[in-house]
Amino acid sequence: MTASCSDLRQKLDHNHHSDHDDASFTNHNKRRPFDVRYDPSRRRSHDYGRRQGNYERRSSFEDDMQEVKKIHSGIQQLQLFSDAESKEIEKKIDEVVKNGLQGKYRPHTVDRAPLRNKYFFGEGYTYGAQLSKRGPGQERLYPKGEVDEIPDWIHELVVKKLEDHELVPKGFINSAVINDYQPGGCIVSHVDPLHIFDRPIVSASFLSDAALSFGCKFSFKPIRVTKPKVSLPMARGCVTLISGYAADEVTHCIRPQDVKARRAVIIVRRVFEDAPRLPAQPSLKSLPAPSQDRWQGFRHSNHDDNNRGSFGSERARSRGSPPSVTSKVRSSVAVVNSKETETKKTPARNADSTGDKEDTKEHKRVALKRHLLGGRGKGEEPPEHNGKAKAEPVPHKKVKINRQQPFTS
Repeated sequence: MTASCSDLRQKLDHNHHSDHDDASFTNHNKRRPFDVRYDPSRRRSHDYGRRQGNYERRSSFEDDMQEVKKIHSGIQQLQLFSDAESKEIEKKIDEVVKNGLQGKYRPHTVDRAPLRNKYFFGEGYTYGAQLSKRGPGQERLYPKGEVDEIPDWIHELVVKKLEDHELVPKGFINSAVINDYQPGGCIVSHVDPLHIFDRPIVSASFLSDAALSFGCKFSFKPIRVTKPKVSLPMARGCVTLISGYAADEVTHCIRPQDVKARRAVIIVRRVFEDAPRLPAQPSLKSLPAPSQDRWQGFRHSNHDDNNRGSFGSERARSRGSPPSVTSKVRSSVAVVNSKETETKKTPARNADSTGDKEDTKEHKRVALKRHLLGGRGKGEEPPEHNGKAKAEPVPHKKVKINRQQPFTS
């Protein structure tokens, strides 16, 4: 009996769990990997996404190795500068940094960023956040004269040695950039503008060792960098030339984790003659200064306006500058108004200024009689014109009209 009861309890308990599993399966549409009801035939195949057109094929090991070979085919690297030569160049780099801090360079020569400063020589260009329109091909050179010329020591210590080793032809270099990195500094993935710079791109490393990474992707806040396809070590005193696939088809960057100490790099390139350039903006120095005769004319007009009591001329004189257009307009308006007030003065008002009030009253009476008689004296006949008397104008009288009361007929 006990065994039968235990079997019954197990049977009931088994039915209860099976019913609960059926309900949860139908209501929540849950599938368990090891459930008997799971149908493997309904599983999506690996080709489903490819048929739908949104399947991104992952690169295989062979594809990655092919791209690595393409990148290395466009890279040339050699140890060109000795320790003594590197020290001499590093002293010159420190002088450039010092001159930049003292403000001895033109405004577009120095470009500052967190943990990285750029110094353009020969030619400079807009990039990154400086672009009005983002995207490749939007970079523009600065107008001529807004960037300092290439220092002589770069020609003597760097460019000449590149030409002697036939790494670049003579006269090829017309642009130089010095990048000064602090520990943790970086430069994001980019391709040197194809419409501005010729190939190869030559860089010489100094102060410490670092690495140039190819094919990385950056993300920010916080900054993160993906694993590079190629990480190229760049020792102190070595020269790296990139061209072909490495310069045109894949991005390169300097990762923050690869700059463990202060590092400087000198990049020398050739800028195309027809590279797009920003239009030159007129500066204050280019505006013509006023001539001496013109300034004398301003001073004479200022003196005349002061005699008339012009407010604008007094303000211009107090500032020590030629009167502006608004002060001239105000002075001319003041003169016109004074003339109008003089012409509107009546004879009676002029008589009041003489101080004889009785003569003034008599003069008013005589003038009024003459006005009523048409301008003739007492006993005179009115003149005739073609047999008709001339019609005299009716004197104007002020009449007050009450507009609130309507007119009655």
